[in-house]
Amino acid sequence: VQLQASGGGLVHAGGSLRLSCAASGLNFRIHDMAWYRQAPGKQRELVASSANGGSSVYKDSVKGRFTISRDNVKRTLYLQMNGLKPEDTAAYYCHTKLRGSEFWGQGTQVTVSS
Repeated sequence: VQLQASGGGLVHAGGSLRLSCAASGLNFRIHDMAWYRQAPGKQRELVASSANGGSSVYKDSVKGRFTISRDNVKRTLYLQMNGLKPEDTAAYYCHTKLRGSEFWGQGTQVTVSS
């Protein structure tokens, strides 16, 4: 399984970014997928998850600003981030599980300036 994340960058507060995670080596459409983030000195935390049935779950602090979506044909997971805040600054990782093992993308850095 390989997860290739992209789309991070430097934006001003209030700006937007769209992260992408291209997956290979798994039957993408049947797997739950998720975005996590980790800020310096902090634990990695769940930002949003997308179940194979279509339901989504969000961290409270990003509800109404972030949207997780997936394209099962392109085998790509997305995270649309609007209204970015400095506290959203972190490395963002896509994640999935397969046969009891966890897989992580390489991380893409999001930096929000105030």
